[in-house]
Amino acid sequence: MAEARTMFVVMRKDLAKVLQWPLGSIVSQGCHAATAVLWKHRDDERVRSYTNNLDSMHKVVLETKNEASLLKMAENLKQQGIPFHLWTEQPENIPTCLATVPVMRSELGDALKSARC
Repeated sequence: MAEARTMFVVMRKDLAKVLQWPLGSIVSQGCHAATAVLWKHRDDERVRSYTNNLDSMHKVVLETKNEASLLKMAENLKQQGIPFHLWTEQPENIPTCLATVPVMRSELGDALKSARC
């Protein structure tokens, strides 16, 4: 079976544990990032391929420790040339999560190495 394109969404664990955000608020952050990356990169062949079959979309949601680790992952993705969207909640200006364009797992390398399921 061929490897499926997968969108990776990385959420900050400290939003719930330290900052005590409600679950609904945290989930909406991931939804914002996923929607934004698809729209922002809508002309990318990987996005078009991913959205051509809505019933077969693959997503992996990972957690990272805090803002610093999220920003490190964003930098790693940038260095590896993997398009993503870092969602920053406004008006608080708090980076909360990121989502990648749909990629093959093999393309990620170590970019999200420290994230956990």
